[in-house]
Amino acid sequence: MSRKIPIFLVLIALSMLTAACAQQSNSVQLAPESALPDMVKKAPASVRTAYQFAVANPAALENVPCYCGCGSIDHHSNLACYVKEMKSDGKVVFDNHALGCSICVDIALDVMKMTEAGKPGADIREQIVATYGSFGPSNQ
Repeated sequence: MSRKIPIFLVLIALSMLTAACAQQSNSVQLAPESALPDMVKKAPASVRTAYQFAVANPAALENVPCYCGCGSIDHHSNLACYVKEMKSDGKVVFDNHALGCSICVDIALDVMKMTEAGKPGADIREQIVATYGSFGPSNQ
């Protein structure tokens, strides 16, 4: 005697699994590559992605410290490693510091991953401090 599972039970199980997976990940927006300056467009993919994330998600990085020593150049968050200013007309004035700093890029990419995973900002900041705090002085 063969056991057959009714197709509607299989469909229900698959839809529940799909819904559960969708709830575990939040997609983050990235600025289009065309919005980046030429110097960034020529950078490695991880650096471009970090800049795209910074431009599209400034609030995610503005309260996150950086530990590369950039406080000495008046950076006050990881966002400052990418963006000097966001003008009222939407124009972005880029900072080229993160082009040559793997710590800045690693921090931004970690924030991006944790944001995608749905972690709250306070937890993200705490994780960044725990992970990178030994690399150098905080710029906050």
